[in-house]
Parts: sequence; C-alpha cells; structure tokens
Amino acid sequence: MRLSMELELQDVPGQLLLALQPIKNARGNIISVVHHRDRKTPRGTVPVRLIVEMDRSKLEGVKKELERSGIVVVRAGEERFIEEVSVILVGHVLDSDLGDTVSRIDSTGYAEVMDLSLSMPGVDEPSSAYMKIRATGKKEMQRALEILREVGAQKKLLVIEPVEDDL
Repeated sequence: MRLSMELELQDVPGQLLLALQPIKNARGNIISVVHHRDRKTPRGTVPVRLIVEMDRSKLEGVKKELERSGIVVVRAGEERFIEEVSVILVGHVLDSDLGDTVSRIDSTGYAEVMDLSLSMPGVDEPSSAYMKIRATGKKEMQRALEILREVGAQKKLLVIEPVEDDL
C-alpha cells in the first residue's frame, strides 16, 4: 500500500538517513523523498515528506521507531494524492521566480508539485520546466491547473497542459 509521511528533522548531518532506516527495516519501498532543506518549521526543524510502499500493518512500528530516534512524525497514512498530471512551462521560468510558482500550487493543501526538472539553453534564452503535479481529486487538479494558468499569464509563461478528456 502506498503511504505518505510528513516528518520534521533536526538540521544536522545524518538525520535524513536516520529517518529512512525504520522504513528499510520494515521492508518498505521508498517512492519519493521531498526534503525541504531551505525551509524551517516554527520549531526550527526541516520538513520532509516521504511516499513509501509498505504493509500498512507496519506503519505504527515505523512511527514508534522514528519517534524513539527523536524524529517528529507530523502525519502518516494512506497516500492522499490520487490524480497526477505533467505540464511544461516555457519562458523565462527562473527569472519569473520558479519557487513562487511551485509555492502557489503547494500552498493550496489539495495539490503539490511532486517532480520538477529544468532546462536552460542559455542565459538570455527562454527556459522550460517540466512539472508533475498531484492532487487529491479531479476537481482539485482542475483548480490547481487554473492556478497554474493564472500564474503563467501573470509571468508571461506558456503553460503546456496534458490533453485529457476526463479532467
């Protein structure tokens, strides 16, 4: 079963490895790690989001092992994002503050940028960004894409969307 976990780690070397060890011990398969190294929680810790595949019956044991190691488990449970689309942004993606673009989607609470890659052919040339967005449902994905369209219009970015009839 695919499960997600949100953790808070101390900002010291080895904490991420310490957080992954209980998942390894439970024979979980790590699908995704989003380590927000540049952000801090109000407690001064680093937020980390994990997506893992493992037997749900092992989740409580993993949580207890993490907490014994001093790692704060903010949330753990079934994967809440069920819709996924990929889009491409074209233009001066970095100059238009790519971080802000991602934050506008991530801050919704119902959608997140889960993968991002950037291509920059030259300093003065347009760049492109590939984004994979996940959302809690079809309506929520549609709203996330509307936000992305608005951001694209504001920042003069071309948004190349997936062509899917059921969105």
